[in-house]
Amino acid sequence: MDKIKVLVVDDESRMRKLVHDFLSRSNYEVIEAADGEEAIDIFYADKSISLIILDVMMPKMDGWEVCRQIRKDSKVPIIMLTAKSEEKDELQGFDCGADEYVSKPFSPKILTARVDALIRRTYQIDSSEVYEIGGIEIDKAAHIVRIDGKEIDLSFKEFELLTYFVENKGIALSREKILNNVWNYDYFGDARTIDTHVKKLRKKMGEKGDCIRTIWGMGYKFEV
Repeated sequence: MDKIKVLVVDDESRMRKLVHDFLSRSNYEVIEAADGEEAIDIFYADKSISLIILDVMMPKMDGWEVCRQIRKDSKVPIIMLTAKSEEKDELQGFDCGADEYVSKPFSPKILTARVDALIRRTYQIDSSEVYEIGGIEIDKAAHIVRIDGKEIDLSFKEFELLTYFVENKGIALSREKILNNVWNYDYFGDARTIDTHVKKLRKKMGEKGDCIRTIWGMGYKFEV
């Protein structure tokens, strides 16, 4: 079986080596890029890259711009890696289409666990179920969502979040429970991650976004 290929983009060679070593031990094939422009060139030249770990502050082209450009053509999972830890920076990362956001310094073991979880959630969906509810159709095998017959463009995390809501329709779900099931690892951040994704998901769903109800002080519930 071919190894899963991960592109690590960081202008610090020591950081690239650290991530490279830990991912290699977990049997990933790691490709490195030292700046944003090199990352773009490598990504579009190699169609087998399954995940990108992307630093924000880099010369020539920063990580946010790289993320935006790749998102025009691809839904490949992207983990943003940065020394910035302020709320506005994290929200900007998600606005660009990132799936995860990891602040430096970080535990390489935790980063590897997040890569494992994101790869597993993204590529190893073995269900062929199709859900249809209230004009919303979710094809799990094809990773497609249609609203009233029209396909909408969702990120991997948005797709998984909507699927989880539909599978648990009518049930009040705490933010902690959503994190544990959708992100599938022990998350050390806070509820902004979920709230940001729900906000974007509702917007993309249009009027159907009202099906995701806010349960104040707790979390969310999906109701048609």
